[in-house]
Amino acid sequence: MSKSITAQLSRRKEFDDDGPKLARILRLHDLTAFGVGSTLGLGVYVLAGQVARHIAGPAVGICFAIAALASLFAGLCYAEFASRVPRAGSAYIYSFVTMGEFVAFTIGWNLVLEYIVGTASVARGLTSYVDALVDYKISGALMSIVTFDFKYMSHYLDLMSFTMILLLTCLLAVGVRESSWLNNIFTVLNLVTISIVIVAGATKADIENWERTPSEVPDGHGTGGFLPYGVVGVMAGAAKCFYGFIGFDCIATTGEEAVNPKRDIPLAILISLLIIFLAYFFMAVVLTMMMPYYHIDPFAPLTNAFAYVEMNAIKWCVTVGSLSALCTALLGAMFPLPRILYAMAQDGLMFHYFARIHPWTKTPMIATIVAGLVAAIIAMLLNLDQLIELGTIGVMLAYTIVAMGVVMMHYKDDKTNSENVTEVSFINVLLQIFNISRTKESSPFTDCFVRIFLLIYVTLCVLFCAYLKFLHLRTIYALILLGVTGILMIFCMLVIFMQPKSTEFPVFKVPLVPFIPCLSILVNIFLMFQLMTFTWIAYTVWMIFGYVAYFGLMAVHFLVIGLTMKLAEGQFSNLKFVV
Repeated sequence: MSKSITAQLSRRKEFDDDGPKLARILRLHDLTAFGVGSTLGLGVYVLAGQVARHIAGPAVGICFAIAALASLFAGLCYAEFASRVPRAGSAYIYSFVTMGEFVAFTIGWNLVLEYIVGTASVARGLTSYVDALVDYKISGALMSIVTFDFKYMSHYLDLMSFTMILLLTCLLAVGVRESSWLNNIFTVLNLVTISIVIVAGATKADIENWERTPSEVPDGHGTGGFLPYGVVGVMAGAAKCFYGFIGFDCIATTGEEAVNPKRDIPLAILISLLIIFLAYFFMAVVLTMMMPYYHIDPFAPLTNAFAYVEMNAIKWCVTVGSLSALCTALLGAMFPLPRILYAMAQDGLMFHYFARIHPWTKTPMIATIVAGLVAAIIAMLLNLDQLIELGTIGVMLAYTIVAMGVVMMHYKDDKTNSENVTEVSFINVLLQIFNISRTKESSPFTDCFVRIFLLIYVTLCVLFCAYLKFLHLRTIYALILLGVTGILMIFCMLVIFMQPKSTEFPVFKVPLVPFIPCLSILVNIFLMFQLMTFTWIAYTVWMIFGYVAYFGLMAVHFLVIGLTMKLAEGQFSNLKFVV
C-alpha cells in the first residue's frame, strides 16, 4: 500500500489526444492583449497610489522596477515551459510534468487561490475606485444596511463587486471569442489612456515633490525626501508591487486555445511584461512628481492627482480609461481560473464535472460558474489590502516551482540514456560534484544529483531570507552566518551548472541556466518573507484545507480499490446487504 501511495504522489503527467477540445482561436495579439489587460489595471490605477502613500513614497518607481525584474525571471521560465508543454493549466501542468502529482496539486491549489483572490481584489479595487469618484456614497449606503468590525474583513457587504463578478462569469461562460474581442477593445483604450496620463502629467511634474523636508511631512508618513520610509519601505513596497505584475501567467493557461502555442505564448509573455513595466514605471514617476506622496488618494490616485493640478479635462479622461482598464483586469484575472480547474479535473484532482466542455460554447462552463460564484462571495466579504497580499503569496510559490522545474528539465535524464547506470559510491559522488570525469550525457544519476542540490539550494534560500528578515545584521555573528549561507548557495549553483544537460531543444530556452532560474527562486522567496503574518496564517489554513481534501479523496480511492479487489476474490461472498 505504501508503494502505491508513493507511486500516486510521484506520478508524472502523460498526454493523449482523446477527449473534448477547447477552441483554438487565440493569436499573438490576442494573447498579448490578455497578458496586458489582466495585469495593467489595479497596479496603475490603485496600487501605485497605495504604495506611494503608505509604504515607499516617491521611491515607488524603484519598487516597480524590482518587482519587474523578479517577474521577468519568472516570465522567462514560464515562456520556456509554454514552448515545451503547450497545454491548458499553466504552472500546474508544468509541475505535473517535472515533479509529479503531489507538487502539481500543491501548485494547482495555489493557482486556484491566486486567481480567485485576483478576481476578488480587482473587483474590490474597481468598486473602491467608483466609490471614490462619487464621494464614497456607495459604501455609505451599504454600511447603513449592515457593518462588520473585523480587522481583515470588509466593513460592509460589497454587493457591487459581487454583481460585477457574476456578470463577468456569464460573459466568460458564453465563449472565448466574445471575451477576447471585448478584452482587446478595453486593452487598447487602457493603453491610450495611460499614454495620455503620462504625457499630460509630465507637464505638471515638480521635482520638489521628491524633496519634501521632515517638517513638511505629516505625522505617520515617514521622514520626507525620496526615501521617506527607508530601504525597508522600498523592499516592502516591491513585495506589494509584485502583485501588479501578477496576471501575465494567464497567457500560459491558454495552451489549448492558442493557434500556435509553442511560438506565440513565449512571445506574448515577454512582450506583455515589457509593456506592463514601462507603463507602471512612468506612471509611478509622474504620479509622485505631480503632488506630494502624502496627499495621494490611495483609492483613486490619478483622478485625485489631476484634480490637484487643476487639469479637470484629463481627470475625466483618466476616469473613463481607468474604469475600462479595471474591467479588463477583472476579465483577465477571472479567465484562467476555470481553465486551472478544468486541467486539474482532467487529471482526477478536482471534481470531474469541472472537466466538462459545453458543446456549443466550447468552454468549461461548470468550472466557470462555480469559480465565479466563489470569487464573488470572497470579494463581497474581504478587504482589498488583505486580498492583495493573499494573492501574492500563492503566485510567488508558483513562480518558484516553475523556476525549479526549468532547472530540472535542462538536466533531466534523456530517454535514450535511461539505461545508463552509475554506481552510487562516495568516490563517484565526489567526482560528480564538479563533473571531473567530463560526463556529457545526462543519466538517472546526474538527474537525481541535480534535484538534490536544487533542493539544498532552495533550503539555503529560505535560511538566507530568514536571516535578512529576523537577524540584527550589525553583529559579526549575523554577517558571518549570512555570508556562509550565500557562499553555499553559489556553490550549489556551480555544482548544478557543471552537470551534463539534456539534449532536448525547445523553441524557447531560458538563458544562463541554472543562474537565472535560481535567482528567480531567491527573489520570490525574499519577497514572500516581506508579507504580513496574517497572510501566512490565512495561506496555511487554505493549504491545510486543500491537503485534507486531497489525501481524503486519495484514501477513499484506495479504499474503493481494496474493496473491489476483495470482492473480486470472493472474500465477501457471505455478506448480505439489506435495503
